[in-house]
Amino acid sequence: MLSLSFSNFVLECGTDEAGRGCLAGPVTAAAVILPKKFESSILNDSKQLSEKKREILRVLIEKNSLTYAVSNVFQEEIDNINILKASILAMHNAIDSLKMQPDFIIVDGNKFNPYKSIPYKTIIKGDSKYMNIAAASILAKTYRDEYMCSIHNEYPMYNWKQNKGYPTVEHREAIKKYGISKYHRKSFKLFPKQLTFNL
Repeated sequence: MLSLSFSNFVLECGTDEAGRGCLAGPVTAAAVILPKKFESSILNDSKQLSEKKREILRVLIEKNSLTYAVSNVFQEEIDNINILKASILAMHNAIDSLKMQPDFIIVDGNKFNPYKSIPYKTIIKGDSKYMNIAAASILAKTYRDEYMCSIHNEYPMYNWKQNKGYPTVEHREAIKKYGISKYHRKSFKLFPKQLTFNL
């Protein structure tokens, strides 16, 4: 069972990102402040849930949160500043877009840069421990998946509708066959690993 929040602050924000390990498309972050009476029996880390449950939860979170926001940092910026900085930038941008400023921030993972002078805590596997981080993981994942499906028809050969830009064997083989698109992250190892021979 997930805990509602980490601190005693009323306006505690949870933040998480999706798409950090992808070869194409943005890294997407969300920030969510849930009310103290928020309840859900199915809310969990987005990676543990089916697509159908994520979509149900997205509606529930958007309807019942005190405030939420989602932000993309696109491939050009990822290539320019690196994926870790881009992930943190996306989280900061999402927090910037909240309708109310949080009193405290909890972050999934172990890396974050201070946001203004607001106290924060990084929590490894926080999306499977705290509802507000789990809610942020749901929004980040569903919004990013939606975006990848929207650009799928432009480059159907990569099958982003299915792999969402992650480095599947099929995706790497398509890059090998067709080259890269404008949505690919040029700073990532995009091509399939070469075969090695024990000589």
